[in-house]
Amino acid sequence: MSPPRLTGALRSFSIVTKKEDLNENVSDLKLKRMKKRELFGREGLTWQKILHFCTDHQDKMKQHAVHQELKNLLSAAKEIVGTENGQEAVEHAAVFLFEIFHDKDHVGRQETEAIKEMFGPFPSSAAELFFACVVRLVDSLNYSGMKEFIHSYRSPHTLHHGSSFGCNIAFTHDCYKLDPLEELLCSGIQNQNMSIDFHNFLKTQPSRMNVVNDGEMFTTEKSWMNGAILRTEVEKYLNEGNMISSSPEDLCTSIFEMLASHKSNDELQNELFELLGPEGLEMIYTLLQKREVIVDSPQNIPPLSRGQSGNLNDSVRKLSDEVTRPAYGCQVTIHSEQERHLMKIFRREEKRERKRGKGTDDVECSDAILNFDPKEMRTQREQALLTARHEPVLGRERVYERIKYPNVYDSYADATKTHAFVGGATMLLPLGIRRENTKMYEEVEIPPNAPMPIGFEEKPIYITELDEIGQLVFKGMKRLNRIQSLVFETAYNTNENLLICAPTGAGKTNIAMLTVLHEIRLHLQPGGIIKKNEFKIVYVAPMKALAAEMTNYFSKRLEPLGIAVKELTGDMQLTKGEILQTQMLVTTPEKWDVVTRKSVGDIALSQIVRLLILDEVHLLHEDRGPVLESLVARTIRQVESTQSMIRILGLSATLPNYLDVATFLHVNPYIGLFFFDSRFRPVPLGQTFVGIKSTNKIQQIHDMEEVCYNKVVEQVKAGHQVMVFVHARNATVRTAMGLIEMAKNRGEACVFQPDQGPDYGQCEKQVHRSRNKQMKEMFPEGFGIHHAGMLRADRNLMESMFSRGYLKVLVCTATLAWGVNLPAHAVIIKGTQIYDAKRGALVDLGILDVMQIFGRAGRPQFDKYGEGTIITTHDKLSHYLTLLTQQNPIESQFLVSLADNLNAEIALGTVTNVDEAVRWLSYTYLYVRVRANPLAYGISYKALQMDPSLELYRKEIVIDSGRKLDKARMIRFEERTGYFASTDLGRTSSHFYIRYNTIETFNELFNSQRTEADILSIVSKAEEFEQLKVRDEELEELEQLLCNYCELPAAGGVENGYGKVNILLQTYISRGDVDSFSLISDLSYVAQNAARIVRALFEIALRKRWPAMTYRLLRLCKVIDKRLWGFAHPLRQFSNLSHIVLTRLEDKNLTVDKLKDMRKDEIGHMLHHVNIGLTVKQCVHQIPSITLEANVQPITRTVLRVRLIVTPDFYWNDQVHGSVAEPWWLWVEDPINDHIYHSEYFLLQKKQVVTVEAQHIVFTIPIFEPVPSQYYIKGVSDRWLGAEAICIINFQNLILPEQHPPHTELLDLQPLQVTALGSPAYESLYNFTHFNPIQTQIFHTLYHTDTNVLLGAPTGSGKTIAAELAMFRVFNKYPSSKVL
Repeated sequence: MSPPRLTGALRSFSIVTKKEDLNENVSDLKLKRMKKRELFGREGLTWQKILHFCTDHQDKMKQHAVHQELKNLLSAAKEIVGTENGQEAVEHAAVFLFEIFHDKDHVGRQETEAIKEMFGPFPSSAAELFFACVVRLVDSLNYSGMKEFIHSYRSPHTLHHGSSFGCNIAFTHDCYKLDPLEELLCSGIQNQNMSIDFHNFLKTQPSRMNVVNDGEMFTTEKSWMNGAILRTEVEKYLNEGNMISSSPEDLCTSIFEMLASHKSNDELQNELFELLGPEGLEMIYTLLQKREVIVDSPQNIPPLSRGQSGNLNDSVRKLSDEVTRPAYGCQVTIHSEQERHLMKIFRREEKRERKRGKGTDDVECSDAILNFDPKEMRTQREQALLTARHEPVLGRERVYERIKYPNVYDSYADATKTHAFVGGATMLLPLGIRRENTKMYEEVEIPPNAPMPIGFEEKPIYITELDEIGQLVFKGMKRLNRIQSLVFETAYNTNENLLICAPTGAGKTNIAMLTVLHEIRLHLQPGGIIKKNEFKIVYVAPMKALAAEMTNYFSKRLEPLGIAVKELTGDMQLTKGEILQTQMLVTTPEKWDVVTRKSVGDIALSQIVRLLILDEVHLLHEDRGPVLESLVARTIRQVESTQSMIRILGLSATLPNYLDVATFLHVNPYIGLFFFDSRFRPVPLGQTFVGIKSTNKIQQIHDMEEVCYNKVVEQVKAGHQVMVFVHARNATVRTAMGLIEMAKNRGEACVFQPDQGPDYGQCEKQVHRSRNKQMKEMFPEGFGIHHAGMLRADRNLMESMFSRGYLKVLVCTATLAWGVNLPAHAVIIKGTQIYDAKRGALVDLGILDVMQIFGRAGRPQFDKYGEGTIITTHDKLSHYLTLLTQQNPIESQFLVSLADNLNAEIALGTVTNVDEAVRWLSYTYLYVRVRANPLAYGISYKALQMDPSLELYRKEIVIDSGRKLDKARMIRFEERTGYFASTDLGRTSSHFYIRYNTIETFNELFNSQRTEADILSIVSKAEEFEQLKVRDEELEELEQLLCNYCELPAAGGVENGYGKVNILLQTYISRGDVDSFSLISDLSYVAQNAARIVRALFEIALRKRWPAMTYRLLRLCKVIDKRLWGFAHPLRQFSNLSHIVLTRLEDKNLTVDKLKDMRKDEIGHMLHHVNIGLTVKQCVHQIPSITLEANVQPITRTVLRVRLIVTPDFYWNDQVHGSVAEPWWLWVEDPINDHIYHSEYFLLQKKQVVTVEAQHIVFTIPIFEPVPSQYYIKGVSDRWLGAEAICIINFQNLILPEQHPPHTELLDLQPLQVTALGSPAYESLYNFTHFNPIQTQIFHTLYHTDTNVLLGAPTGSGKTIAAELAMFRVFNKYPSSKVL
């Protein structure tokens, strides 16, 4: 590899380079190259062109037949190439196959070999089907026309790979008319030999005079033309609008250096193409053709003799009068000892010439031509540095003197010295990298780092040195590892907030355990008793799979201490009782956000949290980042407002701007910030990045397969095991079969075959017992597969075989990296495109997944280092290099979801006005990054200087969000006063995580008259599903799903995104089968979100008091949860009844009520299955059922008190109902006015059901005149379909109190003396002797009883003294009590 160029870095601080224009589009060149690439992609034969050719000029009947054949072609191509690479790959495959078969009469060996070479193993039936379709298509069209059409659009991949770059491009040669210059005669100059080789020396110097040897004529016209070629070409290139940020001088200098190097034309061709892009093809051709002329013409200066100098200088003077030629070369030259000696001799010759009195003009002219004065350049350089000192350098990151923090071990700050140009993007890479650039791919290899030397003060912490609690928890371990030992003192013995940045697999989980133990020790009583009800610890894991793994780990470790650890995620719900009995909760960011958003009930939980552990904090820059920001901001504000102590521990992979994250987490960088770079990895990791250059999708897949195979073979030959990670379940089999086929074709199959150890035969038998056909086929070849779709037993078997060494290659999905700790020496990620249902498209594999997969590379007990390889497309090469070498600072994504998070805070009550919202924003990571990098958030440096705390900016975005929320009726925002008030709609959206755009849709479309079909249509239009688009390849399957599984009309049909969501939701309810992997992913996403959105709609309808809609929505919630339509038999909710039995029940119309009245043997005979009668009978009695009995008592003419008695009427079964309670909804509705007057959520406890204990519920409801005939009380189960009860309140015999009740009759009593108080102290307070008539009448009740009293009397009737009498009663009877 050629040494790195430093000139760009050195020039960037001088005045030689044009200053950066901040307003210009930096990525302009990149965009142009992308457009050019797309253009190249469209130049060959494409599917669209085939489509148009086949369907144009056809009548309608023929068009339909042709369309059907084309559909068949695509489906056959899909079988061959697979669906995991997207529709584009399928279309490219169809084009490739069409080209092969269009002029063939059968599927021959040659065709099969071509397909196998491109796609690997493929089903022969698919190829036969494709061929048959092509034959039918060609027969129906004009054959000769088809052949001409194919040859006129030769596909780019049919070009010969070995052909030289640019051979198929027609170049033009522009002629430049130049002014003739006066000829310069140098015929008198003779070539003389000298002892020192000036010729070679001058080749390393900048451009100089051009002299012709051996008495030949040297003309200024030819010399100027040769020198001007480069300048003219560069100016022409720049005038076309290319590389607008470069000056002609800079570009000339760079190109001249490249041309003057010792590289071959082929190598230069690639480098120039990288520099200039496709727009410079013509220029590259011209420069390479005239390379020698450009390089040699200004350099071939022969040695000068004393007698010939005069002639030369005269000639030079004439030439310089005409034109001053530009000089291209490097500004900084490194000389060897010999070169310095040559330079001295050269200067001595120059001095002699000056002494001969040639005059200053001659010298100036000579300098103009030689154009190299070190002193002048040094002066220029110093002046440029002085100028740069006094002006702000906005376009460049400022380099401050780095503060040295005690616990930061960051080698990247010093090691990023190599300036590389990778994949069209300039970046800094660590020292020691190796780059390889071929026609197929570009490869960058970063070698493993040497481990960090152990410092003098470092000492390992042995478990025996810990206290008793520590020894119990870390039982089985001898000592903490290096990172854990360094963090130990701060984590275990202080309350400091911590941020730990360390590589994957460095032992961050045990650091979390140290902080957990510190918290437990704080609540330890002298007798060794832990006060478990005083604290809660929350561990926030980024994924459900990781949450489950962490729950298992902490449960096992903390079991000796009796600490309960539970998982709280969307999949694992806990009751309040379970949460109270748990000391440590492992949850996901979204779940904990929902818990802390609720102001009633769960607030007590969040207030006793004493330790918050945030795993994978570097996710701040991803879509889920705002959730983490919201959590941390809420926690820190809680700490400050309640003055409670909540410790925060952030665990993260290595990230560049760790100081910003530390500031956000309120970590003291001198105490709590620990940064460990890759030198601390238990097994050092070598990373290789391969970027495939082909833009043709099919060629890309083929090249990836080939590179992957080469990498796998290289590792296996070295005696290592390899894991190959792919991103779809069916891709595991396809990739493994492809690798086996390639190994056989190349005669290397024996390399992969396992070494047959003593228990190999036993293992082989175990594999052959499996029902997985592909797994059995691959095992003898040394290959295995692993994905979540396999049976658990098969997955365990594959893991066991790999760990024993009987599998050399394991092809798997990312679930293996997350769920199972199974390391290998080398891991390979094949392809980085993964389908994301949340975005509805193929997206780049996330950095979290990449790091987790790379974390599996290297086995601590066997390997000195591990190897991770990522194979991606060339345009993504720089993206992954940047991510994995920690160069891009992580930015905040909080602005995107600011409105939703602001609504959550307003609903919680922690933000009540604009000022509080502005203060709340100062706790977010957004605030930290906006101040550090304002331009990325649209704020100029000038605005930052004028408002350093950015209060105006924060106020502006808060007011803007407040207006949006007010418009959506989620809050009430009074702009004049700046106050916020939450509404029912806002609270519902906060609790159910609904976006404000979705609420706007609900406001527009949702009303009390909607049917179930309308509700599904409204849910489908929610913003949560906005990104789900319909792809062409899905249309056919969506049509089938619509016909087979949709019970309700799907508004929008298959062509629209919301129609697709509706179809998928109904398919999910109907338990339909879906084939396409993208639709499976979309189906799962729709099901998860739809249930939550329908629940939110139910709450909204309940708050709006719409009875029919509330019932309809609650039923729909249960339909989605149970995946059963409302008309299905309720017994379908039991998994222990077979499909045949359930179908017979429905056919015979045996309702639950009928079945309850029947005996078990009657049921058995009806179902033609005698033994099933008992099971059916048991299930019928396990469906939750209640009876309602209501007593009504009027309080006033407008208020009724209702006493409701709820009696359970079913058998409890823990397997069916759980072990705690069954939730129910209760509401009172007026059928005439269609209004709910009261609603309530209650729980039927297991104990109440078992003992048949009635539950009493008392509430009040309004009543209006004229009195209605009746109200309904409905009790509906929250979980079970068909579980509901109704009670009718009849008002026909209701007697209401009189309309105007009479006043209390004032009795004719003798006035009571004050002495009745019986206390001289009380008597002395009054200056009268007798109480008035009202006081006399109520005296006994107030002074001698504790009865509640409502006293209504006119002003001045002595009500204050009546209150004092009641107070005297308290003073006499309850002297220690207080009066309010």
